[in-house]
Amino acid sequence: MSEMKLIPYRTDAIIDSTAEIPKGVQMVEAQELWQETNQGEGSVVAIIDTGCQLDHPDLEDRIIDGKNFTNDYQGDRENFNDNNGHGTHVAGTIAAIENGEGVVGVAPKSKILVLKVLSEDGSGEYRWIIDAVDFALRWRGPNGEKVRVISMSLGGPDESQELHTSIKAAIDQGVSVVCAAGNEGDGRENTSEYAYPGAYNEVIQVGAVDDKRSLADFTNTNDQIDLVAPGVSVLSTYLEGKYARLTGTSMATPHISGGLALLIPLVEKQFQRSMSEAEIYSQLIKRTTPLGYSKAAEGNGLMTLALMNKLEELFSTYTSH
Repeated sequence: MSEMKLIPYRTDAIIDSTAEIPKGVQMVEAQELWQETNQGEGSVVAIIDTGCQLDHPDLEDRIIDGKNFTNDYQGDRENFNDNNGHGTHVAGTIAAIENGEGVVGVAPKSKILVLKVLSEDGSGEYRWIIDAVDFALRWRGPNGEKVRVISMSLGGPDESQELHTSIKAAIDQGVSVVCAAGNEGDGRENTSEYAYPGAYNEVIQVGAVDDKRSLADFTNTNDQIDLVAPGVSVLSTYLEGKYARLTGTSMATPHISGGLALLIPLVEKQFQRSMSEAEIYSQLIKRTTPLGYSKAAEGNGLMTLALMNKLEELFSTYTSH
């Protein structure tokens, strides 16, 4: 079986400092849910990637725990620092703190569990990823926190029965598994490209659009795409305390993972009970806006988190006359 790899992505720019809410965070309407969700406080997202820069000023207070499953750092399990850059970028889109400096993530008060499964060169063994998924399911935080979302911006051409089984176990335990669709797209909606674990039916497979809501020409299209998110020239945290604009379905994925970190506490508060993964999924899909592409390209459309609030406002205006 071939290795699992970072889905190839493009680095558009590396920036020393910035102070802005990234366009993608605005496009998915994250800020409109911040007040009623307290920015995702209490949610824990497991990021299965290249690690995370542990002392990045935008991220250091967001990291709740972590583990290294690779052979990097002489196989030191407790060193899950990022020596590639990709994992740090993904982490920022999910959880970069709102402090008026740098960038801000979709769920700025959520916590991240950093599981390093890809080495410095961006590749890793399927076994490491399976072990990381299993670890995420067993993990408990200092106050009994559990992982509710697993974010994976990685992929390979081969199916793995064992990885599939681990993912199904996660779903059964109420954990949403969010995966990148892959960047092997040919710009045509009617041809299918598959990368695993993204193409498994049980995961939430994410394709990419640009900031004008146009489908990215590289995004994989297939019959298992669930929805799309911003993935072109996405600004987020990077190594050495810097920031970078990266492009790929890898960058779209954490928008959805962060969105779920806001959505899960919100809808569980509304329904006053814990909800299954399928129920959470249906709440997510209710908050998508079709963009006019085929289902194989955009799935249910672009995640627009404030959609239900807008519908309620519209409806109350309509009924009050």
